[in-house]
Amino acid sequence: MMRRLLSVCLLMLLAVALFPPAAGAAQPTYTLRFNHVLGPNHPYHAGFQKWAQRVAERTKGDLQILVFHSAALGVEEDILEQIRQGVPVGQNTDSARMGNYIPDIAVMNAPYFVDSIEDVVKLSQLPTVKKWTEDLAKKYGFQVLSFQWVQGFRHFMTNKPIRKPEDLKGLRIRTAPAPIWQEGVRSLGATPTAMAFGEMYTALQQGAIDGVELVYDNIMDGSLYEVLKYVNETGHFLLINFIVVSSDWFNRLPKEYQKILVEECDKAGLETSYLIQENTDKVRKQVQEKGMVIIKDVDVDAFRKASEAAYQKMNLVGVRDAIYKELGK
Repeated sequence: MMRRLLSVCLLMLLAVALFPPAAGAAQPTYTLRFNHVLGPNHPYHAGFQKWAQRVAERTKGDLQILVFHSAALGVEEDILEQIRQGVPVGQNTDSARMGNYIPDIAVMNAPYFVDSIEDVVKLSQLPTVKKWTEDLAKKYGFQVLSFQWVQGFRHFMTNKPIRKPEDLKGLRIRTAPAPIWQEGVRSLGATPTAMAFGEMYTALQQGAIDGVELVYDNIMDGSLYEVLKYVNETGHFLLINFIVVSSDWFNRLPKEYQKILVEECDKAGLETSYLIQENTDKVRKQVQEKGMVIIKDVDVDAFRKASEAAYQKMNLVGVRDAIYKELGK
C-alpha cells in the first residue's frame, strides 16, 4: 500500500511540474497520466496528444489526459503494475506483454500473424478477442481502450546483411522482455536479448547487442542510424499496440466519459496507424540518406516457415488456427 501511495504522489508531482493548470481554469474532475516509451518526434506521440485534445473537448475539460513520452513516468513493466493497483495512469503496450496474464492473447504479436491494419480492425470484433479483453479487465485490472494502434512491420536492424534465418545465427538481438517476442526472435535464428527501449543505443555502442528488431520510425526517433548499418526487411512482426488503463479507474468514470475515451482512442489510433503506413516510404528514404542500407531481397518464406517453431513452443498453434477461422482466413 505504501508503494502504491508513493507512486501516486510522484505521478501527481510530476504532472503538476510539467502541466501546470492555467490561471483561472476549472480543475478537471478526472485526470489520466498516460505513459509511452517512444520519443517526442514519433507519430504516436502526436496521435496520443490528438486523442487527449479530443477527449478534453468532448468532456469540456472535465476528463484530462496528460501525455508523457520517453517513459517519463517509468519503464513499461512498472507502469503496468501500477495500473493493476488502480493508479490512474495509462500505458501504450502490446499483446505480447498482456500475454504474461492471458497467454493466448500473445498470438496477436506472434511472427507473421496478420498482414494489415484492416486485419487488426477485424480482430477487435471477434468473439475470442472480446473474451480476452473482458478477462483482462475483470481478472487482472487492465481496461483495454483500443488496440487499433499499429506501428507497422518490425524488421531486423544489424551491422551485417540478413537475408535468411541462418544469417542471424549467433547475433544478440534486442527485443522486448515478453515470451512471445523472445521465442519469435529465437525461432527466426537470432539470440533474443531482453532490454528496455531506452537502453538500446548505448548497448549497440558498447557491443552488448548486435542488433535490434523495430519499426522504421524507431530508427529516426532514436538516431539508430548512428550505430547500425542495415535494415533487413523481414517484416516478421506487425506491431499491434494496446492502450490500457486501470479497470477500477475506468469503471468510476461516467458512462458517457467511458464511451468518449474509447471512441476517441480508436479514432486517433487508426488515423495514426494509416499515417505511419503512408509515411513508410518517406522514412525509408530518410534512413538511406543517413547512410543505412536496406536489404529487400529477404527470403520471407524461409522466415515465415521458421516462425512456426515459436507457435509450437508457446502452444499457440491451436489459438492461431481458431482466430484464422473466425477471421475467415
